[in-house]
Amino acid sequence: MKYSRKDAKSHSRATMRGIWAAALMPFRADGAMDEDGFRANMAHWIDDLGIDGFFIAGKQGEFFSMSLEERKRCFDLAVECAGDKAQTIMSCSDQNMDVVIDLARHAQACGADYIVVHAPVLHFLKEQDETLIRYYETIAEKVDIGIALWSHPDSGYLMSPELCARLAEIETVVAIKYSVPRDMYKRLTELAGDKILVSTASEEEWLDNILELGWQLYLCSSPPYLIQTAQDRRMKEYTDLAMAGQADAARKVWDSLQPVRQALKSTRPAEKPHAHQKYWQELLGQAGGHVRAPMLELTEEEKAATRAAFENCGLKV
Repeated sequence: MKYSRKDAKSHSRATMRGIWAAALMPFRADGAMDEDGFRANMAHWIDDLGIDGFFIAGKQGEFFSMSLEERKRCFDLAVECAGDKAQTIMSCSDQNMDVVIDLARHAQACGADYIVVHAPVLHFLKEQDETLIRYYETIAEKVDIGIALWSHPDSGYLMSPELCARLAEIETVVAIKYSVPRDMYKRLTELAGDKILVSTASEEEWLDNILELGWQLYLCSSPPYLIQTAQDRRMKEYTDLAMAGQADAARKVWDSLQPVRQALKSTRPAEKPHAHQKYWQELLGQAGGHVRAPMLELTEEEKAATRAAFENCGLKV
């Protein structure tokens, strides 16, 4: 590790910044991971798009369809590809605590920068705060690597800002991907912004969160490599402008991306987010590949609609 346990928070505040992306994993027709395609994507994302960090084997990466060994292999590949050019945060989320800790130990051993663990589904529980505190404390006791929390609706509940502020007191808890309404993540920023880096996955809200909340980290989803190309890095451009205090210039660039956002949103079937994003990647010249069962592939009609929107959205390719 690049930092000691006691320095996890200070190290993250100094280095965990900029645009981080959640990596999709390309699969071949036979279901195997396309390692060469993943390597090529990572090289493009780092060298051409200037993305600062990568969220590996999360929901976007279809971790739920992978074996334990495949998830570990994803970690190894990402560390290899990132080298000293970018950072990595490995998703160790699982319903089984032993699996979470096994993955966390592997992430620490292979050279990952951080791990992320989403709030688990808690069966039969109504007042779960103390259980969740014990959950994250148990993980933190087993490894020294910095931990990012992740609260999202798929867990069946949302962790309150007050609970997250309590969790921020854990020595190695450094960040949170807080997939919640803006009033909730704004409240957490007010309560514990000096103890935990607060972020959310919405690219549309990212500019306001830099300018109004002083955020330094976009953690994270797929827009950094879906709405940008080597010739058109407007997300990075408006981010840099905003962080340099040039709000009006940043807003102008952010506004110009609206047709791209609309093209993505308007053509994405609600039940096919992975397949749609992978097809968009292919239109961009990236390795998209197939999804794994039970995820659904796009129909030819859905592909045609997506391709037409892509070609008319103004993204420079």
